[in-house]
Amino acid sequence: MLEATPHCPVVLDVAGTVLDADDRHRLKHPLTGGLILFARNFESRAQLTALTAEIKSIRPDVLIAVDHEGGRVQRFASDGFTHLPAMRVLGELWMQDALRALAAARACGYVLASELRACGVDFSFTPVLDLDHGPSTVIGSRALHRDPRVVSLLAQSLMHGLLQAGVQGCGKHFPGHGHVAADSHHAIPVDRRSLKAILADDAAPYGWLAGVMAAVMPAHVVYPKVDSRPAGFSSVWLQDVLRGRLAYDGAVFSDDLSMAGARQIDGQEVSPTEGAVAALRAGCDLVLLCNESLKEGGAAIDALLTGLQTAHASGQWQPDAASEQRRLGLLPRTDPLPWDELMHHAAYLQALEQLPHG
Repeated sequence: MLEATPHCPVVLDVAGTVLDADDRHRLKHPLTGGLILFARNFESRAQLTALTAEIKSIRPDVLIAVDHEGGRVQRFASDGFTHLPAMRVLGELWMQDALRALAAARACGYVLASELRACGVDFSFTPVLDLDHGPSTVIGSRALHRDPRVVSLLAQSLMHGLLQAGVQGCGKHFPGHGHVAADSHHAIPVDRRSLKAILADDAAPYGWLAGVMAAVMPAHVVYPKVDSRPAGFSSVWLQDVLRGRLAYDGAVFSDDLSMAGARQIDGQEVSPTEGAVAALRAGCDLVLLCNESLKEGGAAIDALLTGLQTAHASGQWQPDAASEQRRLGLLPRTDPLPWDELMHHAAYLQALEQLPHG
């Protein structure tokens, strides 16, 4: 039974700025472990704080997450939220003054995380560790730098800032999305480099940061010289390379299972449920299904929750207590500063002064 071996791997979304009856029902489901918010879920800080409080009143252990990186990927950008620069700005600053860039990266992490936590959000899918090779439009200015050493040092400082506000970091997109031009939201990118080449370059930050990252998100990219499956569905990438060779022991999230790059495995079209089972069997601890609450009343979310229960009953997937512990380890362990108090907090004011412009 799922109750005997708890594991809550599903991260889902909600359609609006308040919960409806379907949202509340899905939050109570024993397989629900997280909820990801988007810009559509935000009208104001007061509304966001009320929404997160209601979510926690239903499921105190659920992980409330958001893609909040800075630049063009910042879901909450008004009503007091600080506009954060694209991560490339930190890399450009590094080329002028490395120490200032490290301080700015830490400040970005602290401001980002403390503002989120003041509104009840637990976790952000940041930092991007993809290298800035140039051709990728979906990564582009989200990348810190081309040099994996610079990326690692800036990302470590950014995660230091996150942790100062009680938020864990999530490196993405393992082993690297920046070398391919195709966007995995709309296509299945293929990176034809060898394992040796990828480990020496794009994947290097994951080895260097393995001991300080609480979470990793693999790419919906196929690396055919390593495995025929996208990295998020590949036990070679997740078990042999990430956990084995790179000695990483934190949580692993799938990227969004509704993306085009997640809808085909080994040439076969797969449903979100089939993708979730494949991701969990390959080594993911949690699986994301995003934006499906907007379609057909969230039928795909309900199908995923039901499908995973069926997969468990038929032996296709087994809940993993270690995965659940990794999920719970992502929850903040300190109380956040309320917004009004944060606005006068010395560390926050200092961090604002250290933010780069861009």
